[in-house]
Amino acid sequence: MEIVNLGEADGLPPVDWAAVVAKLDAGSTPRPDAVNARTTWLCTVNEDGSPHVTAVGAVWVDGAFWFQTGAGTRKASNVARDPRCSVAVSIRDADVVIEGAAVRVTEPGAVARIARAWADNGWPAEPDESGSGITAPFNAPSQGPPPWNVYRIEPRSATVVSSTEPGGLTRFRF
Repeated sequence: MEIVNLGEADGLPPVDWAAVVAKLDAGSTPRPDAVNARTTWLCTVNEDGSPHVTAVGAVWVDGAFWFQTGAGTRKASNVARDPRCSVAVSIRDADVVIEGAAVRVTEPGAVARIARAWADNGWPAEPDESGSGITAPFNAPSQGPPPWNVYRIEPRSATVVSSTEPGGLTRFRF
């Protein structure tokens, strides 16, 4: 891992990536009283090269963000054409932006494991009949009807802004 301390000129220490991962693993929210108040933002690349940013119900599992969407959505079209994307989220005491490539996951065991992670977090997702997508009794209307495709974004790089003393701004390349 390459670590670039973007706050060095201001006398800030580098952010501790292990501490960030521990908070992501724990499902950390921005504030102690902000139960389930964490919004995760996905940015994909539109056909004309402009950004498309949308809120997603992503989960962090095994060192990666996972999201789902219908086959006919803009984000699905965007990642099919150009898988480069970023995910932004606020956790306790930090803001995190992860860049990587969205890869559709169809392996039934992986889909079932991630569906379980969503269910454990309050959204009753489960694998569809084929095992390669997910379904649930409800989802955002813009997703279209189930089944929904599952995608994994493994971090290629991350930028973290720490909001606790002494602060910090660090870029990580994996």
